Amino acid sequence: MLQIPTKPLTLEEFLQLPETKPASEYIDGKIIQKPMPQGEHSVIQTEICPAINGVLKTRKIARAFSELRCTFGSRSIVPDVSVFVWDRIPRKENGGVANAFNLAPDWTIEILSPDQSQTKVTKNILHCLHHGTQLGWLIDPKDQTVLIFIPDQLPQVFDESQQQLIVPNFAVELQLTVGELFGWLLE
Repeated sequence: MLQIPTKPLTLEEFLQLPETKPASEYIDGKIIQKPMPQGEHSVIQTEICPAINGVLKTRKIARAFSELRCTFGSRSIVPDVSVFVWDRIPRKENGGVANAFNLAPDWTIEILSPDQSQTKVTKNILHCLHHGTQLGWLIDPKDQTVLIFIPDQLPQVFDESQQQLIVPNFAVELQLTVGELFGWLLE
């Protein structure tokens, strides 16, 4: 368990701390540890990255990352899935993927765990949108609902099996319905 410091830490000090399991995030000057993922959360997170990468990574359009620390806008968060357009992926000199991602993802995906605050997760999605993220998904396995957040629009609710989920413009080749996404829970 994370030891909470007695004095507030700066973002730079937080980033020097060892990583925790589950991950801790730095939000509004506070360290908040994410809840441990449970079965439904884990299944969706495990399936969604290959679904996205199978369509986008193979064509070098974008890449999905699971549990990747993203530090930007005086926060350091760890979305369940972060998708970055190919030319925005931070790289080392040799062309390999860098360790530090000091920018907002192009698409952020959060999956609610049973005891997780929907408000906290929504705030992280909105923070991403305010820093250039094109689209945010909030997946609620319990209610089998996906809330989709688009900058400067009201959230849209997707809860009918046949509904095609909205994806960012760079991911239009990815076709996924509500029923297919939650169908992973039955496999």
